[in-house]
Amino acid sequence: MTATVVSDPRPIAAVLVSALAIVLIIASHRRPNVREGWSVLAAVTKFGIIASMLPGALDGTEYRWSFGEFVFNIEFALRADPLGMLFATLASLLWVFTAFYAAGYMRGLGEHSQTRFFAAFAASLSTAVGIAFAENLVTLFLFYELLSVATYPLVAHDETREARAAGRKYLAYTFFGGGVLVLAGTALVFVLTDTTTFGETAAGLAAADPTLARAAFALLGAGFGVKAAIMPTHSWLPDAMVAPTPVSGLLHAVAVVKSGVFGIARLVLEVFGPDLVSDLGVGVILAAVAAFTLTVASVIALRQDRLKRRLAYSTVSQLSYIVLGLGVLGPTATTGALLHIPAHAFMKLTLFFCAGIIHVETHTDYISEMDGIGKRMPLTMAAFAVASAGMAGIPLVAGFVSKWFLLTGSVEAGQSVFAVVLLVSGVLNIAYFWPIVYGAFFETHDTADSKPLVEGRLGGDTGATMPSEAEPPTSVPTPDGGAAGTESETGRTDSEGSRDRDGKIHDTHEEGSHHGGPGPGGWESAGWRGEEGTWLMLGPILAIVAGSIVLGVVPYEAVFLELIQVVVEGATA
Repeated sequence: MTATVVSDPRPIAAVLVSALAIVLIIASHRRPNVREGWSVLAAVTKFGIIASMLPGALDGTEYRWSFGEFVFNIEFALRADPLGMLFATLASLLWVFTAFYAAGYMRGLGEHSQTRFFAAFAASLSTAVGIAFAENLVTLFLFYELLSVATYPLVAHDETREARAAGRKYLAYTFFGGGVLVLAGTALVFVLTDTTTFGETAAGLAAADPTLARAAFALLGAGFGVKAAIMPTHSWLPDAMVAPTPVSGLLHAVAVVKSGVFGIARLVLEVFGPDLVSDLGVGVILAAVAAFTLTVASVIALRQDRLKRRLAYSTVSQLSYIVLGLGVLGPTATTGALLHIPAHAFMKLTLFFCAGIIHVETHTDYISEMDGIGKRMPLTMAAFAVASAGMAGIPLVAGFVSKWFLLTGSVEAGQSVFAVVLLVSGVLNIAYFWPIVYGAFFETHDTADSKPLVEGRLGGDTGATMPSEAEPPTSVPTPDGGAAGTESETGRTDSEGSRDRDGKIHDTHEEGSHHGGPGPGGWESAGWRGEEGTWLMLGPILAIVAGSIVLGVVPYEAVFLELIQVVVEGATA
């Protein structure tokens, strides 16, 4: 299919709508309902603008907007092509649900600095759509770096020592990946080809010195791999779990890590092209690194007792499914890789939202404290079970379809070893998700089986167990984070509350309420009618998990697979 490029302001409008929302959100800081209304309105408007371009994108039309020449005859230009539409449609759609969920979450905990939070959230989605629609490597680089800046206040939102440390680590990793590696790779591509426009660089790279071409691929692949959490540059991601759960969902499902794998997709499919990647022999190296990452991260996930950290390592593993499929090459494997972008997003956002509502309603963050919680939160844990099944590749959920393409694509490409790795990882997925689901519905806190991987001396996180009297604790788990807090002069941890502008700590929970696990009488039954929490949070959870089922049952009718086929046909033509 030959693309028809038309000049249209909608790509820049999709970027700017949430940038405008930042101003309105800040201006409405004294009126929370209005402030959050702007967030929702911006999300719906952004999705509407992007969705209006979908019919044209499926028919071969690309919408372009240019600000003019930027540097070295390179334009600051946006173009809504099929691959960019895949990322932009996903991010804008899920932001609609996240806007409602975030309002319920922040209100439920009485969080501080909510205006800053929603403003930074809007900025993050603005830059994410900019990444999606970037026409060349220079424009992508600018938005890629802006995304790191926009998401820093979200990672460091709690303003505790741990949150600030996680934020600094996040910036250090992502600025090195973008400001050093991606920038260096972009400059090398420009020197070799005299262009950075996607689809126009492959010919020049094919005629260049193979060693220099491989160096450009390595620099860009490593740079994008930082945000894609490829080992060994992954550790910022679990540490960033100290952030509020809506941020964790943003990091894992919508914007940050997806921008990393999206960058790798641009690199393989449009900067170099599948044929040149194969000729240079760099695809199999990319797939091998991804195979290592997805296996090791799954093993590490088994040993995590904090729910959000287990989900974080799961994300490290699942992102590498996408990278592996892109490295294997071939139409089928590439289809599976790209389909796993929305599949993982729907499922992982469901899982993080479930973790968030559990924290808000029960202050429980440890898996070892969740036995029997299905009685207290049946709808939440049912959604968690469905999303977990999809992550493991069980049929009728989105993860099965994408992993099926990846498996068959690996075999078709003569890379059966990667198919074996995918199967092993699927078993590990079951191993670290099934105990949570089983414990929630079929065990109680008093009769639960032991969990030696997380409770034993040589196991993982022992933070959920009571310390011995001989060794009094100097820290306690954070309410909703991935790191431990430190004692303050008040005898409690910074993590147990939030700070105001003067640095004073305010408890985010009701005085005298139980913190973590069931109360003395066990979990109370909440029934199946939504009594377990606010519908501002429950509604998005049920809607997104329903989306993961739709994507698993009718992926083509859900638009994403149809769009992906257009991308693959264009890349392999």
